[in-house]
This record gives sequence, C-alpha cells and structure tokens, in this order.
Amino acid sequence: MGKIILRLDRVMADRKISLAELSEKVGVSNVNLSKIKNGRISAIRFSTLEAICEVLHCQPGDILEYSEEE
Repeated sequence: MGKIILRLDRVMADRKISLAELSEKVGVSNVNLSKIKNGRISAIRFSTLEAICEVLHCQPGDILEYSEEE
C-alpha cells in the first residue's frame, strides 16, 4: 500500500514564505500548519487545503504526492 507525502515545506521554500506568514494569511495556527508541513497529520480539511493553495498560488498536487511503497 502506498502513502501520501506532504510537500508543503518545499512549496513554501519556493514561494519564500515563512510559516508565520502563511499561518496569518491562511487563518490556521502555526502549530497546525507545522504539523502539515512536517507530515504529522492523518487528515486535512479541504477548506484548509484550498486556503493554502490560494495563498501559495499552487495546486493540491504541488503539496500532496502519492508514493507507492515497494
């Protein structure tokens, strides 16, 4: 079974945006965004994903990646 890998840190680095700035613009706490950034979540609300994509001008596929485990 494969797994979902979160690439929020990479997209944030590409856009040169800090966690604090993204948190303020998205309206999600630093703690929760940090968990998303570090892949320590088991679910994400579509509204949160939409807000992140809007602020970062990206697609969900830029943040989420599927990897098949071998």
